Amino acid sequence: MRCFGPVASVIKVSDLDEAMHDANDTQFGLSAGICTSSLRSAARFKQESQAGMVMVNAPTAGVDYHVPFGGTKGSSFGPREQGGYARDFYTTVKTAYTQT
Repeated sequence: MRCFGPVASVIKVSDLDEAMHDANDTQFGLSAGICTSSLRSAARFKQESQAGMVMVNAPTAGVDYHVPFGGTKGSSFGPREQGGYARDFYTTVKTAYTQT
């Protein structure tokens, strides 16, 4: 069975190690989020999370238009399509020389 989102999972875990394992133990990686009051846990989650968009104490949907949008693993295809990355998404680079 295949599912095309949005899909949200709320999973209770015993510690940050288990949270990191569960968050990364998937074939998808569009967005991930954590609710915490620990700056250390927030920094570790942002660094180690295998998702294209990572939120701390914020919704995992409705990102700003000026930042790149996209995921990792099975949640990604090609370059990011928002923000400054949009130039790369919609542009083909060509190098040309003329000798006289």
